Amino acid sequence: MSCDSRVIEVSEKSVKNENKNMNAENLYAMQATNLEGETIELSSYAGKITLLVNVASKCGYTKQYADLQQLNDEYAEQGFAVIGFPCNDFGKQEPGDAQDISACAAKYSATFDLMSKVVISDHANRSAIYDYLILETGVEPSWNFGKYLVDVDGKPIAFFGSNINPTSDEITSRIETLLKR
Repeated sequence: MSCDSRVIEVSEKSVKNENKNMNAENLYAMQATNLEGETIELSSYAGKITLLVNVASKCGYTKQYADLQQLNDEYAEQGFAVIGFPCNDFGKQEPGDAQDISACAAKYSATFDLMSKVVISDHANRSAIYDYLILETGVEPSWNFGKYLVDVDGKPIAFFGSNINPTSDEITSRIETLLKR
């Protein structure tokens, strides 16, 4: 298990890639596919604070599913949502199909939104959503359960490594600050 304890605040100066060739102005202008194969307009999250997480069913951090659900439950009524993106890139720890991923989420009573499996580490085949997040932040997940905090306008504002628990003060204090705006 990789130990990624990074907490990175995103600012205009921290973005490393100046050559942005993305069509989307913000995350909420993009689309994703959920586990059921349906196209999801991320604009449905506009006006909400979101936490995007690359999840995996067979990882030492998989128990974070329960913490992510707790976070989702605690702040959902205030305008917050967790969105999980299963990924098999890191240690091949998400080998299953949509049914296997759903079963894993159910084991942790996780009902937050789960999208279809994405590629992150292979630049040529990387998910457009992760292309956007990485270009905007200058930060690429190095393991499963990397977390991007996104504001109401669809702009990523912080990244939290795998080792940062979803219910930690590092994350909850930022969510609470954003929800007060």
